[in-house]
Amino acid sequence: MMIERKEYLERLVSKIGNGMIKIITGIRRCGKSFLLFNIFYDYLISQGIEDECIIRIPLEDDDYRELRNPDNLKEYIKQNMKDSQKLYYILLDEAQFAISREEMKNRDIPIRLYGILSGLLRKGNAEIFITGSNSKFLSNDIRTEFRDRGDTIHISPLSFSEYYHASSLDKSEAWKEYIYFGGLPHLFEEKGETNKINYLKNLNGRIYLADLVERNTIKDDSGMSELMRILASSIGSPINPRKIADTFTSNRIKGLSEPTIKNYIGYLEDAFIITPAERYDIKGRRYISSQKKYYYSDIGLRNAILNFRQQEESHLMENVIFNELIFRGLNVDTGAAIKDTITDGKHERKQLEVDFVVNRASSRVYIQSALTIPDNQKMEQELVSLRSIPDSFRKVVVTGGNYRPWQNEEGIQFVPLLDFLLNPDILERMF
Repeated sequence: MMIERKEYLERLVSKIGNGMIKIITGIRRCGKSFLLFNIFYDYLISQGIEDECIIRIPLEDDDYRELRNPDNLKEYIKQNMKDSQKLYYILLDEAQFAISREEMKNRDIPIRLYGILSGLLRKGNAEIFITGSNSKFLSNDIRTEFRDRGDTIHISPLSFSEYYHASSLDKSEAWKEYIYFGGLPHLFEEKGETNKINYLKNLNGRIYLADLVERNTIKDDSGMSELMRILASSIGSPINPRKIADTFTSNRIKGLSEPTIKNYIGYLEDAFIITPAERYDIKGRRYISSQKKYYYSDIGLRNAILNFRQQEESHLMENVIFNELIFRGLNVDTGAAIKDTITDGKHERKQLEVDFVVNRASSRVYIQSALTIPDNQKMEQELVSLRSIPDSFRKVVVTGGNYRPWQNEEGIQFVPLLDFLLNPDILERMF
């Protein structure tokens, strides 16, 4: 099935001619290769680019194993760039396969691949697009290695809008399927629930966990597996590595100290399996570094880790909203709002949670996620933190249900979930 992914194609096209190496990052199996080798390739052909001027190199493919050696890769590209007067498009998939373990571990060892690609760029007749599944060496360190010559584009699994439009389901059924199986594109090729479940479970163990263990030289994967389950069970909750380490100790799991837990969480971030949301003190205008919230980049992967148990729709909905905001290119934190009260003559200070603090340049929107608001008590619970925010930026509550968006007398907006996910103009109008 061809899923167009128009937003990402537009981002790639907009980068052509900017003089930089375009680095496409994202969790494995989210569709990076298909985007680059099929969708973007078809676009280039449609623009009259000759096929011989498009050099596609899938390094994950065993048929291209020899090209994982940087010297061989360099020679192969040079041989295919036959005419110095023509512009060549170099599409390099899973570039981390051309980076040695020694280069990854030792920051004092230059990563040769970066030098080769930078050299090609200097020739002036190459447009270079590379994909990678490891942010540590293809995103964070890219600033140092490429010196301002790298431009990162992050790709996520299918958003709900992409999933819905690719399916033949109505909105309600598409939502039920999406929060159960997630948005990895290959799921459309799997027929039936059993096959989809097995695909996700196998992917988690055979690809994601195995890759984490090998890449980071983890001797025993049981600790990482358990940590992944803890994080999957805790979406929307602040994570304290020290408390997790204490839990491991009490359960007699050895070797997982607080520093190890922090390292493991970092590995999961580097592989794009989870995404952190920093906690922001809204009144104090500062970040709270002690705790973060973590969301899974794909709901289906999260569910597979938990053997498809713990299907609380309210938590899944919060994760989907977070991913949607990231998909739209916004900066997303989670907020803490302070409310001062006096009870029986005693002053009390409560820290209230704001699900999302969404920033774009100097504009901001506060968003609460609430699956249902069945009564006034629940309404007050959802609004108390928004009312405690001392500024005039927009405040929004996203809820389940089918209704027209509305605004109460306090200026707080209420938006139905599926409208929020399927109509980007709703959020655009809030900024």
